Parts: sequence; C-alpha cells; structure tokens
Amino acid sequence: MNCSDITKKYYRVQKLTHIWCPGCGHGTLMNTVIRAIDKLGLNKDDVVVVSGIGCSSRAPGYMDFNTLHTTHGRALAFATGIKMANPKLHVIVIMGDGDSSAIGGNHLIHAARRNIDITTIVFNNNIYGMTGGQYSPTTPTADFATTAPFGNIDVPFDLCKLAQGAGATFVGRATAYHAPLMQKLIEKGLQNKGFSFIEGLSLCPTYYGRKNKKGNAFNMHSYFKDNCVDLKVVQKNPEKGENKILIGEFFNGPKPEYTESYQVIVDKFKELRRD
Repeated sequence: MNCSDITKKYYRVQKLTHIWCPGCGHGTLMNTVIRAIDKLGLNKDDVVVVSGIGCSSRAPGYMDFNTLHTTHGRALAFATGIKMANPKLHVIVIMGDGDSSAIGGNHLIHAARRNIDITTIVFNNNIYGMTGGQYSPTTPTADFATTAPFGNIDVPFDLCKLAQGAGATFVGRATAYHAPLMQKLIEKGLQNKGFSFIEGLSLCPTYYGRKNKKGNAFNMHSYFKDNCVDLKVVQKNPEKGENKILIGEFFNGPKPEYTESYQVIVDKFKELRRD
C-alpha cells in the first residue's frame, strides 16, 4: 500500500498536519505503528490505541482507530480496563519516556508483571518535550534540561531491562532512524500473546538537541545510525557492542496471559454456582 493509501485509510486526515516540531522523530514512529497494523491486516475496529499525556501521546488523535487520550501516566491503567472488558481487542499503548517510567512507572511494572496482552510502545526522546524541557528518567547522566541546568546527576533507566525484569514476554528496541526494524518489532509485539514492550528511540531537536548541542535533526539521526548496533551482531561479535546502543529483539518468552488466566477463574466460579 502506497503512502497516499496508508494516509487515507489509517489517519484522521482532518486532524493533519500534526503539532510536532520540525525534525521530531515521533511522526516516523507513529507511521511504523500504522504500517505494522496494516502489514498484519488487523481490522481497524478491533484496534484500540491508548495514550497518556505528552508529545508522544498526541499520536492517537491522528490515528483512525478506536482511540483514547487519557491522563498523565495512566494509559496502561485505562488500557488494562479495556483489555479486561473485551480481550479480543488489539490494545496498543503509546507513551513517552516520562509518561511511562516516571508518573506511570508503577503501572508499567504491574502490567508487565501480569503479562496482560497489551502492546506498549514508548517514544523515548530523553526529555519532557511538551511541558518545557524538564529532564526525564531516561535523560543521560550529565545531560542538560530546564530542570537540570548544571547537568543531570541521576542514572537513567534502561526501559527494556526494566520491562523484561518486571515480566514482559516480548521486549525490543529500535530508533526513528531504524524505522523498518521498529515496524518489525511492533509486528512481533502485536502477535505476542502477552505484554509486549517496544522502545522507540526518538529525537527532540527543539529541547533535548538544542540544550545538549546535538545539532539538527539530521545530526541526531546520524548519531543513531553511527551508534546503534543490532543485538544479533553483538552476540556474534561482542566487541562491536562496546560503547554502543543496543537495538533489536531482546526477549521473547511466552508465559500464561492474564485475561486468559482470569477467564479460567470466572469459568470455575460459574461451575461452582451451577453446582
């Protein structure tokens, strides 16, 4: 399907053009979500896209599915309710790094622990872009932000390790530069019966790039190109991963899915009532 057909079928064209700054990676990442859905041939009426608050969370407003724009950090809580109410739906959550791992961090670890069948996609640009450029839980140590004018002293989260450690059954990472890989990871996440976590490294030239002298969007894309290495390459040749950002599929380990396990309890209760 060409770009024009994709746009007409899956976007709310009356809502375009989008509000993201020139050079922002979020539009590219949103497009990988849509192309993954198209590639799998999912029925639009069976897809629900949920978001919280932030730059990334504006994405569902442009996407022509069942969509829900919720409160800051609570996207996974709303998405859990939707999935429990109708387990047949394909529930996708789009969040930013702050939305997912600061105010929403508790929801993230428990959704992963339960292994509920939700595909969570984090657009990680290492900063709070919409609310003024504050540092987030993924801002690299020593980098600058409006709330870290002398440099960030915190150690950043590795979101993929966090999700895997909490119990996610599919985990992967790509970047806005590596869009084909991002699409493949989302496809696999949507096919996984359980909690899937895909981190999309994005770029924010307006706040993060400017404050940290990262250059323009081209420079920031070039950084991803030159400094990211697929895990498959590193597994064969470990030295190629030194001082690099790992991307690719990190974990795929199925285990019982939450809504299915819950239905077993419901069925047992119904049997007891009949007896």
